Amino acid sequence: MFKPKYPPPDTAPVPSAPPSTVHCPVPLKRAAAPVPTAVASNRPAVQLTPGSALTLVVGGSAVVLVVGAVLVSMLLAVAVTAASVAVCAVTVRSILKSDRR
Repeated sequence: MFKPKYPPPDTAPVPSAPPSTVHCPVPLKRAAAPVPTAVASNRPAVQLTPGSALTLVVGGSAVVLVVGAVLVSMLLAVAVTAASVAVCAVTVRSILKSDRR
């Protein structure tokens, strides 16, 4: 019952020796591949003006502040929950202890 059952051995035929390859004493010459050239883009490069740089800085700061506020509020929620569970545990322990007397 607890003995492992192994699959049957492989019954595939054993491969014979690989076929011999033909040796060519003269190397074949290949045509040189053309070198790809860079395609010029019609789009202008992105240029930051002082106004757009200021907008990016203000937007980034706003995102950091919002994410920080969300994370702090989640941490506060966990802390309040932990405190309330601790108060409930102390209350239940006190009730059970006074019940034994």
